[in-house]
Amino acid sequence: MLVAVLLLVVLLAAACATPAATSSLAVVPAPTPAPAVPRPIVFPRDEAPHDNLTEWWYYTGHLRTASGKEYGFEFVVFQAVRQQSPVGYAAHFAITDLQRRSFTYEERSDQSLKVQGNGHYQLSVAGWQMEGDGNGGAHLQAQGKEYSIDLKLHSLKPPMLHNGAGWISFGPAGDSYYYSRSRMEIQGTVDDHGQNEAVTGLAWMDHQWGDFIIVNGGGWDWYSMQLSDGTEVMATVLRDQPGNVAATYGSYSDADGKVTNLKAQDLQITATGSWTSPHTGAKYPSGWKVRLPKQGLDLTIEPVLPDQELNTQQTTGVAYWEGDVRITSTRNGAPISGQGYVELTGYGR
Repeated sequence: MLVAVLLLVVLLAAACATPAATSSLAVVPAPTPAPAVPRPIVFPRDEAPHDNLTEWWYYTGHLRTASGKEYGFEFVVFQAVRQQSPVGYAAHFAITDLQRRSFTYEERSDQSLKVQGNGHYQLSVAGWQMEGDGNGGAHLQAQGKEYSIDLKLHSLKPPMLHNGAGWISFGPAGDSYYYSRSRMEIQGTVDDHGQNEAVTGLAWMDHQWGDFIIVNGGGWDWYSMQLSDGTEVMATVLRDQPGNVAATYGSYSDADGKVTNLKAQDLQITATGSWTSPHTGAKYPSGWKVRLPKQGLDLTIEPVLPDQELNTQQTTGVAYWEGDVRITSTRNGAPISGQGYVELTGYGR
């Protein structure tokens, strides 16, 4: 998941407080050269923040109350490190309310961080809190105008290291460490317009960091899929500036947590429709067919709502679609179901 790398200009302007500082951000070199051989990701150490140019902790998930209400949520904290400037933070918080058929989001920026060692960290962005215990657990708290969450999460599987070792190169744009916690159990509460209810559910977390900045052009489609047979799929399609597919990669986790690296030939992804935003005019794909022939999977992905677009000009400077989706599928002809999230960037020109 890569939305933070497009600009980060507004976030860094808040951190640096001078237009001169932001005007040179796009050409700031990495603080250290990219390693010839990337170091291995080590847990719990690498749960916590690093001193690279760009980093984020990205949670999406699905919540259900005892009375049957359902919500999707996104909560992300971005960190930006630029030379001698103060470290900058931005956060996005979104709720998809399946009862009201509504989507709401908010954004904030700030500078606050607490690292306690052994992978334990606390990020605070203008009152929103994200805490990781360094052991696959997290505590998320975000208070919005209409919705608030207070959630405790615990990972049910080992981390999913992408591209085999958790290292992905973007070529001239830089390089990235990247892993996911693809199945996290949730317990907590949701405040819905002043009504507080207990919720349970499943979440997905992406943690990505590295010395990379992408300031314009191109985009990506990112898919997270949690299937009812205990397996998960992550898929990413990168596009170049003209809109052509530049790379496709992903990961598959079986029910026991064994991860298989997926290359372009292992994934077949086709959009089945489109949706044009009345807010930004961007035209996004909407609905997809995904095939993983080696795993015997044929997946149909549909958004629960067409409009799940965030226009985050005040923090990361971009508009993107990040939405709750439902999955109908078969494995070797036998039906299974699923849920997930899809992120779409680079469609607004």
